[in-house]
Amino acid sequence: LSCIAMIPVYGAGRRAIRQITIWASFGQSPAWPTLRRSILTCPDSFRAEGLDRIADIAFARGMVAEIGNGLAGERIEDCTGLIVAPGLIDLHTHVYWGGSALGVDPLAYAKKTAAATLVDTGSAGPGNYAGFATHVIAPSPVRILAYLHISIAGVFAFSREVMVGESRDLALLSPREAVRVAREHPDTVIGIKVRLGRRTSGDHGIAPLAYAMDVAERTGLPVMAHIDEAPPRYEDLCAALRPGDVLTHAFRPFPNAPIGADGRVREAVLEARARGVVFDIGHGQGSFAFETAKAMLAAGFAPDVISSDVHALCIDGPAHDLVTTMTKFLHLGMDLPAILRACTAAPAAAIRRPEIARLAVGAPGDASILALEDGSFELRDVRGATETASRRIAARGLVLGGTLL
Repeated sequence: LSCIAMIPVYGAGRRAIRQITIWASFGQSPAWPTLRRSILTCPDSFRAEGLDRIADIAFARGMVAEIGNGLAGERIEDCTGLIVAPGLIDLHTHVYWGGSALGVDPLAYAKKTAAATLVDTGSAGPGNYAGFATHVIAPSPVRILAYLHISIAGVFAFSREVMVGESRDLALLSPREAVRVAREHPDTVIGIKVRLGRRTSGDHGIAPLAYAMDVAERTGLPVMAHIDEAPPRYEDLCAALRPGDVLTHAFRPFPNAPIGADGRVREAVLEARARGVVFDIGHGQGSFAFETAKAMLAAGFAPDVISSDVHALCIDGPAHDLVTTMTKFLHLGMDLPAILRACTAAPAAAIRRPEIARLAVGAPGDASILALEDGSFELRDVRGATETASRRIAARGLVLGGTLL
């Protein structure tokens, strides 16, 4: 596949349009399509790759093969006005489809939201990870990585009829098995997941975090910690996390929000960021509020990572998908390069896979094709508050391993 793209370069309040070409192979008999006149938006972190200029980008054999000008292609795809970006990474998903009550179909979801990498966050634990790896991850054309749950069966009871917090029973937490499974699957297990809060760990509060930390230290992996209502307090979790650990549901609503009664960001939150803790949105069914987001952004505290926390109970709203979550931040005033960085370079760094967020010769051949659409779009948070956006980010296509889906 080959494509020609137009690049907007943001600076001094102006946008310059640039042109690129993308090639992608199609199996054993490549058809080399050309995507013409699309827009490549490059956050600052990508400018070192020279992508703030007019360029052609060629994909072959699953990789970025060449960057230059005047590259030809055999199949023409008109992408006038569309955005081509490095493959989006959704850092918080649940895609153990068919193996857990909350899982969604990874390929259908990736196409819906133009995400090249889906990071499953604890759908499977040590007792069922082999099934997830064999039946979902291995055959998937979409890159799937995973935070392994410290609970033996992962998030095992999450449905409209049955909701049981797996961290409520400490007997289900399995550090020795988690270490074994993480070491057996180093290519796909990128961290350890634990869920904390009144709904998930009950009276145990922050205690399950010690189990997850023990495994993380033994395996050299980061922790992703879910937070809901206290206990534990948001501040106590912030104080316990290490550099590189991820606090997900970072912009959750009151109670147990990162904003205090005075409307200011809690001091423990600021200290955690200074220490290198990663703050991830993880929208989901109950973990994103416009009120919190507005206060955090007004204080200059943008999220490190924007993610959907897509699962069976929120894929039809209020989260919907990654591009809808991105749209909410666009509406709240984040600029497009910063939003893209929070869905590419930042999550790639969090999972220690920086190469998957690059459009450079020799990099993986993934790209997301997006549109900025004007109109009137209702956005809803988890408390039912609505905002009307005048622009939205929409998924229009996906290149995976050099193949246009």
